[in-house]
Amino acid sequence: MTLPDEIADFEGRWQLARRIEDFRVGQVLEGRGTAILRPDADGHVYDEHLTLQVPGQAPMTATRRYLWRQEAGRIAIRFDDGRPFHVLALGQVRTSNHHDCPPDSYAAEYDFTDWPSWRVTWTVKGPRKSYVLHSRFRRAG
Repeated sequence: MTLPDEIADFEGRWQLARRIEDFRVGQVLEGRGTAILRPDADGHVYDEHLTLQVPGQAPMTATRRYLWRQEAGRIAIRFDDGRPFHVLALGQVRTSNHHDCPPDSYAAEYDFTDWPSWRVTWTVKGPRKSYVLHSRFRRAG
């Protein structure tokens, strides 16, 4: 089985499908779009652009940027302002990590079983948050 073992394995354009199960408000949101990982002077930049379907509302555009930095056997993922977010361990079929943002807690589960397609699931809990965010990535083109 081939697994990603360096940041370059993620470079390029991905089709992105997202499902958000919001338990607090009792609704499911669906999104489709693209994610692009490209090199920059300090490492890599990850940009995603989605059209998000919220029940009972017009479609919304959602964007997000993260900074990815190669480290020994892992990728340090940072917010676009450079603050640490979480770490992605490489060379594993499944890996997890956690981000605390008091009072909220974010738990990530990465799954590379079908590499080069891959999935990440975030479970988010806090006083005003209770949702699971599923993202599926497939090579575009």
